[in-house]
This record gives sequence, structure tokens and C-alpha cells, in this order.
Amino acid sequence: MKIKILNNIAKEGLDILDHENFQTVDEDVDPSGIVLRSHDLTSLQVSKNLIGIARAGAGTNNININECSKHGVVVFNTPGANANAVKEMVICSLILSKRDLVSGNKNLDMLVTENKSDSEISTEIEGMKKIYQGEEVKGKNLGVIGLGAIGSMVAEQSMSFGMKVNAFDPGLTVDTALRLPSSLKRFDTMEEVLQNSDFVSLHLPLTEKTKGLINESKLKLMKKNSVLINFSRGGIVDENSVIKFLDNQHLHKYVTDFPTKDLLIRINTKKDVMIFPHLGASTKESEVNCAVMACSQLRDFILEGTITNSVNFPNIISEKIGKHRIFITNKNEPGIISKIAESLATNKINILEFVNKSRGNLACNIIDTDDRIDDSIVSKLEKISGVTNARLCY
Repeated sequence: MKIKILNNIAKEGLDILDHENFQTVDEDVDPSGIVLRSHDLTSLQVSKNLIGIARAGAGTNNININECSKHGVVVFNTPGANANAVKEMVICSLILSKRDLVSGNKNLDMLVTENKSDSEISTEIEGMKKIYQGEEVKGKNLGVIGLGAIGSMVAEQSMSFGMKVNAFDPGLTVDTALRLPSSLKRFDTMEEVLQNSDFVSLHLPLTEKTKGLINESKLKLMKKNSVLINFSRGGIVDENSVIKFLDNQHLHKYVTDFPTKDLLIRINTKKDVMIFPHLGASTKESEVNCAVMACSQLRDFILEGTITNSVNFPNIISEKIGKHRIFITNKNEPGIISKIAESLATNKINILEFVNKSRGNLACNIIDTDDRIDDSIVSKLEKISGVTNARLCY
């Protein structure tokens, strides 16, 4: 099967797509699968052979999820694979936001040393120090919005520095809650976290609900001279509102990994924004972790029909029971499962195991049998009303 590679994916991940079953390509072909990082697939039109897309990273807002779901294409991401890299970047930003070390370093580069002794240079440097006097993070309150893989790691690391952590997560699971340190203070609303924090770090996915979430009404609640840190997605923050609150000096600094024209213009004249060129997950370790996870999930799905970490379909796993396996995606509507079973029975196919999982208005199925499956049987399954994709795994 052909797998199209749309970005620079670490070799450790590509090696998982073994040559016996897969051919990795970068030319314009109709592939069975796609592996990508940042390539724009928002205008994707699903081709005939495409069954799976693996994003080597957490966010999938660069993929046309609705189009994929409509045609039964499973989209994977790699939650947690880059968590440590982003956590380290957030911790670095916490410190840099209150200590102007970057400007101090730049000014040393411009220091004239010609015809000056070490003693004279030292005296001049000592005179500069007070310009860059900052604040320590120890004892300060950090607000963490979102306690997923990255948010929970940021919270734990910050507490090791002596910070007090306030947190809110609307979708917090029991398992995650049990893993969090007891000293972490959880609030019932995001507004309470904003009101009680010196720093606020965002760790949420970009959805219709979170788009523009941090707007003027939310920023009004933040402490004066506080810092807003966004390493999630640019769209979560209403940038115009942030600029307004920087202008009136309510916010001390905005730190983000998502440059825009207005922010880049501002950084040339102000010190109240700190922008990085989307470097949060840009480490060797993170790129390898994401590549390995993405390629492993896509391989297992294509060969076995198993789904782990899909953003549009439910997880589904089934041990190999029969000689042959059929994988089917469908709309989550009444009567479709019985039609699938009836179609197989008509073709004298005995079902050894039938696993069905659903998620919202989508569902998927793994069917194991010892009976031979030919293309005509799969074709009949595809024609059932509500079925969006059907294929033979082995």
C-alpha cells in the first residue's frame, strides 16, 4: 500500500512502515494513507483509495476532518508525544516573561569593547543591570487552563519551582484527576483561575467552542500586570483584545508560539509580546516520538483495522480470531449493523466475532471470519445505505 509523506517525518517513524506491506511516496499519487505534520489539508478532497491520515502532532486543524468523516477516512493524532518538549518551552517562557534576559543578551552583543579594559567593561555592564531587573516565579500563582498531557506536566513542573498552581479543565477525567498532585488547586470555572493567577497558560484544543475563548471579558478578569502564555493554538485567543489589554498595560506580556502580522509589527516597537516561530514541539526527541506514534497507529489500522487516538472515530481493538478480517465505517444509525450481518449471511459468511464501536454520529466495525472474502462481498457491503467505507484487512 502506498503511504504519502507530506512533511519531513523522522526516519524512526518511517521505518515502522515496513517495505513488505508499504511503499512511502512523496509524489502526487492516490495513496491508502497519509502521514503529515503541518501540511495544509483543509481543502482535502478524499480520493478513492484513502482510508487513513496520521498527523505527527496533537492538533489536527490543518486537516479537513468533516470531509474525512463523511468518507470513512480515519484521522489520527499523537497526543502526549510532544508533551515534554512543549512543557519545557512553557517553563522557559514563564521565566523569560518576567526576566528580560533576551534584551540583556542583545545589548551585550552591541557593547563596544574596543580600547576598553575588562575593568571598564565590567563597570559598564554593572550599570546596565538595573535596567533588566526582573521577578522570580517562586511563590507566584500559575493558572493552567486544560490538564491534558501538556497542561498536567506544566502544572507539576511549576510546583517544583515553588509556584502555586490554580487549574481548570472542563473535560477532566477521573483518571487524570487522580494523577494530579494534591497541592494543585482545582477550580470549578475558568473565570476563577483567571482572577487568581499571576501567569495563565493555555492548554486547550482549537474547536468551535474554544475559538476566541480568551476575549475582552476574560482578559478583564486577569490580574493587572499578569502574563498570558499560549502554546495551544493561536485561534483560542482573540488577538485584538490582547493588544488592547497590552496597550492599557493591564497585561504585562503575551507569550505565544503563533506569529501574526500584527504581533510581528508590535515586537519591533514594544517589549510586551514574546513570539516564537512555532517551536513548542521542535526538538529531536519530540519529532521522533510523534513520527513513531503516528506511523505505528496508521500501520496497525491499515493491517489490523484497530484504531487508537483517532480524532473522528472511536478507539476499537480486537484480537485476531479468524483467518480474515473486514473493517467497516458507517453512520451511527439504527439498522445498519443488522444489514451488514444480513449481507454476510446471504453470502454464506459465518461471523466469528463482530465488534462495533460508536462515537457521536460515526461508528466502526471489525468482523472476523474463517470464510473466504472476495471483492464482490466487500463491494456489496460498501453499497449498504449508511456504510461509508468497507475493506478487507487480511
